[in-house]
Amino acid sequence: MANRKINAWSVCKGLAREILRDRAERRRLMSKMLMLALGMMAAGLWLLDHWLATNVWRFFLWWAACAGVTSLTILCALYDAMAVIREERGPPQSNPHNR
Repeated sequence: MANRKINAWSVCKGLAREILRDRAERRRLMSKMLMLALGMMAAGLWLLDHWLATNVWRFFLWWAACAGVTSLTILCALYDAMAVIREERGPPQSNPHNR
């Protein structure tokens, strides 16, 4: 294990695993992604509309990025919903308050 090289892919996998494991961290990530998606949409509609209208590729790439961020947010929310269901259906844990 000591001879194993640390590369960017293994670091990203480890970070993703830890973020997805913790419910609070997962929800914090989802809220940041949602704010990013809403900010990008608002900027594209009101601030950058003339700049985006001048070039069709710029317009396409901007809205494709917005769709990508929104899709990732939706996928993260679906994962969170399934994780919560899995946690709730899991084996009952002993609760010292319910004796």
